[in-house]
Amino acid sequence: MRYHRPGLAILLAIAISIASLSAQSPEPTGARRMEAREVEQILESVSNWGRWGTDDQLGTLNLITPRKRRQAAAQVRDGVSISLAHDVIKEAMDGSEPFEHELMVSPKPGGVGGAGDRYSVQYHGFTQTHLDALNHIFYQGKLYNGLSADRVFASSSGQLSINRVRNGIITRGVLMDIPALLGVQFLAGTQAIYPEHLEAWEKKAGFRVRSGDAVLINTGRWTRREQEGPWDIMAGSAGLHVTCLKWLHDRDVALIGSDLALDVMPSGCDLQLPVHLGVIVQMGMNILDCCDFRAVAVEARKRNRWTFMLSLAPLAVEGGTGSPINPIATY
Repeated sequence: MRYHRPGLAILLAIAISIASLSAQSPEPTGARRMEAREVEQILESVSNWGRWGTDDQLGTLNLITPRKRRQAAAQVRDGVSISLAHDVIKEAMDGSEPFEHELMVSPKPGGVGGAGDRYSVQYHGFTQTHLDALNHIFYQGKLYNGLSADRVFASSSGQLSINRVRNGIITRGVLMDIPALLGVQFLAGTQAIYPEHLEAWEKKAGFRVRSGDAVLINTGRWTRREQEGPWDIMAGSAGLHVTCLKWLHDRDVALIGSDLALDVMPSGCDLQLPVHLGVIVQMGMNILDCCDFRAVAVEARKRNRWTFMLSLAPLAVEGGTGSPINPIATY
């Protein structure tokens, strides 16, 4: 996408919008409180159950059509690729299990040797970069598309599992750099991101989120941890407010990701991780958790271009609820 320099009137409007948002941010004031009825109405309004048929296993990945993949490939101009994964973390951190790595070296007769590894990881949590499958979360006994959680897990059918994504994902990735929007290094405290932030960033960066895009939310989580040290993730972390669900649904986003666990925490409602719930169960959208956007943010700022080809391929595990992942952005 070619970046167009906005006119003075547009620049003034953006400045006013950002100033208004900055007046609320990034003070750790917490998410706007919502009543249970409001949240339930949002969840109902974003449901994609039946949209692609009663037997659908892909959810919003249906929006990544062959034409969308070709458009994503056209984003590649320089041939530069950047990993969006954080190095695996081999010690317990932020309430999550460590990635266990055992190196085995075997010398052979004649001076020839070999080496192998054993990996063991509980990747769901707040440290390892991973992709959530659509069978990862259920609500009131139902998975995406109204499937019974009891029946799916009892039958070991593999329905909605990560193996449904075995052919990989290639689409246009869009980096929503909220710290850059607000002129900070990272979002502090319990900063909530609202649809107004997302739209202000679109205007500032010169693009619009389109059907089939992967939206990647940068909060500056890893920079915050470097500067402030560990904190209680569930008690105070920046992320999307539940009101962003309708925005994601209206824009027909195919994939969502962040550098932590997507939701602002605490959530501002009685449900825990309501954005996760709305995205996975209601919309049928996979989530990239615990990415590391620092390197790609540097490249994006250097190029003044926040869109790129995104590619990722999970492990082919029948019945798996997700997979460790190494997403790649290519300019």
